[in-house]
Amino acid sequence: MDGPLRILVLNYEYPPLGGGGGGFAAALCAQLVKMGHSIRVLTGHYRGLPRVEVRDGVTIYRPRSWRRHQHTCGVGEMGLFLLTGFFPALRQVLTWRPHLVQAHFAVPTGVLSWVIRLLTGVPYVLSAQLGDVPGGVPDQTDHLFTWLKPFTVPIWRAAAQVTVPSRHIRALAQPSYPGVPMEVVHNGISLEGQWLSPVASHQPVRLIFAGRFSPQKNLLFLIKVLQQVKDLRWRLELLGDGPEMPRIREQVNLAGLARRMQVHGWVAPEKVAAIMSQGDILVLPSLAEGLPLVGVQALAAGLAILGSDIGGVAEVVRPGLNGYLCPANDIGGFAGALRVMLTTDGLLPKMKAASRGLAEAFAIPKIAAQFQEIFQRVVGRT
Repeated sequence: MDGPLRILVLNYEYPPLGGGGGGFAAALCAQLVKMGHSIRVLTGHYRGLPRVEVRDGVTIYRPRSWRRHQHTCGVGEMGLFLLTGFFPALRQVLTWRPHLVQAHFAVPTGVLSWVIRLLTGVPYVLSAQLGDVPGGVPDQTDHLFTWLKPFTVPIWRAAAQVTVPSRHIRALAQPSYPGVPMEVVHNGISLEGQWLSPVASHQPVRLIFAGRFSPQKNLLFLIKVLQQVKDLRWRLELLGDGPEMPRIREQVNLAGLARRMQVHGWVAPEKVAAIMSQGDILVLPSLAEGLPLVGVQALAAGLAILGSDIGGVAEVVRPGLNGYLCPANDIGGFAGALRVMLTTDGLLPKMKAASRGLAEAFAIPKIAAQFQEIFQRVVGRT
């Protein structure tokens, strides 16, 4: 089918809720509307948000979800979203009659898509992220997959198409879901002007971290790294919130770095763009990443990147060109690379310019065109 499509998007984390996966979903939906498609999103409600609103041409429905935190969602809250979201999702399918459903995340929204397909026959495209895959974030999800995985297999197999944002995630997922075709489609971003950072570096150099303050993001390790370069001129902007916030504040004070850091807390997407556009280096010391949207944002903003040599981080960093990759938890490696970036004349502006060039591969119009082709192919088969 080559004409406009009606697409129902299911995503329990849609801005201003959640992290990078939700932000990408919102950008994708807005771009698909620009391409002539009709998009409705079913997501969770959170205090202060309207039950129904139209944003960027996308109609957003928010049934009650009892979600307690804007930046994270517990297993019990995901279960409640399934209960409160089922009838609103089914009602949309029966009355609006979408051509297909797109489920962002296999759990919990993939479950809704699977049930709706059983009841109505409407096909769904499953767009999975790292946390959907056994072994993706071992410390956080492996204990859940010991009992959850048998229930996820039918969700992956029944999808008309599965997409993943990086080759790393596909390689992780294939052993758990053998025979399921998985197409790599990167998380994308708008490259409009609000992201652009000056190519010249600031003095002191501005380091940026943006994400959940969780063990996966490895912020306590980053503080140890920064202790090794206290003699150099830099300032760190910390954007985010999460369970490790109290420990991070404590360690920052103990390390004597409080005056060189600003903790912004959880901030709106437009504020993230404003702060990153005035940065120089994105630091990504994570222990696990699929394709980090913050890394794609750093490319769009024109930031050099210092990250762990893991998973999808390698898909946004070309070592020596726009940044460096270091073994995870290697204090000496990170500190040494950061010292090179901070002290080598002319290096940082070249890396920032290189990031801007690499960003083109993640431009949201290009990514949306790939999804459009997948959606049209799926609808054409039904």
